[in-house]
Amino acid sequence: MAITKEDLIKIKKYLEESVRPIYFFDDDPDGLSSFLLFYRYKKVGKGIVIKSSPVLQEIYASKVNEYYADTVFVLDKPITSQEFVDACIPSKVLIIDHHEPIKLNNAIYFNPRIENNRDNRPVSYWCYMTVKQDLWIAMTGMIGDWFLSKKLSEKFSKEHPELLPPEIKRPEDALYKTKLGLLSKIFSFILKGKTTEVMKAVKILTRIEDPNEILNQETPRGKFIYKNYLKVNKEYNALLQQILKKDKKEKIIVFTYPGKKMSFTGELSNEILYRFPNRINIIGRIKSGEVKCSIRASKYNLPEIIKKSLVGIRGYGGGHLHACGASIKEEDFPIFVKRFSENIIDSKKES
Repeated sequence: MAITKEDLIKIKKYLEESVRPIYFFDDDPDGLSSFLLFYRYKKVGKGIVIKSSPVLQEIYASKVNEYYADTVFVLDKPITSQEFVDACIPSKVLIIDHHEPIKLNNAIYFNPRIENNRDNRPVSYWCYMTVKQDLWIAMTGMIGDWFLSKKLSEKFSKEHPELLPPEIKRPEDALYKTKLGLLSKIFSFILKGKTTEVMKAVKILTRIEDPNEILNQETPRGKFIYKNYLKVNKEYNALLQQILKKDKKEKIIVFTYPGKKMSFTGELSNEILYRFPNRINIIGRIKSGEVKCSIRASKYNLPEIIKKSLVGIRGYGGGHLHACGASIKEEDFPIFVKRFSENIIDSKKES
């Protein structure tokens, strides 16, 4: 595998030897859980969630310099720009990712897909394998990325059968049928809204001692997290109901909504895929002249289809085999959808 036991030892050494670490993490359960695993182990440092883009851009290097960080940990960001890495010098930059591998100079880079492009073990899995504590946090992040480790799942089910019953074997069932799945949804939803409010909730999560604090609202900390989740969930359910009213005969579900609402494209597209596994869905949020969308399909090579569909169009996209993101200029979006539909048909013919 691309990330070996020796690599995990190296990562842990960097974490332990860092005096002023800074952590940049993606705004989903996998990214959040990865940060929590490292921060709770190290107990020092500064966490920064990246909400605006899949790219960690040069502008964020100012945070590194302001904090006088000696080591930068980039967790679960699909793209880290070379400009960001160069601007962080002399700080060390350590990146753990599981999206399409990229090449960078002056960075310490770990990605299981370098040698095996189908290795979909998420960053929270690798962070747990590094620190070996807070399994409940790791499991919350992993199922958020539709992944279950057989060995870790069995261990967790023995410790918390009420959260993950042992008969649950598929990550999508864990996500939508268990209390662990609810916890993953809570992690996802507290990352919505203003960054200052998000980081307040994240700070509280660094102090949660048991998942039932949140799920059963056993402490003031847990009640705060759960209350935030309920507020966001109300807006999510309103959008979900709109999608469910669409024509169920359509092979491709396309749904867009205005940017004044929170970004739920990833969560909505995942749930629609679970409810309708044989259908393809494109869920987009229109903001600042762009449609930022999440695309899901269980039987197609999405990165390849998206790449073909974007030729000559102002936009970008990519990701995993069956789960991708894309950002397209609003006026070009209808063209993209038309091409995407045509390329889906062509890819089916080729298969």
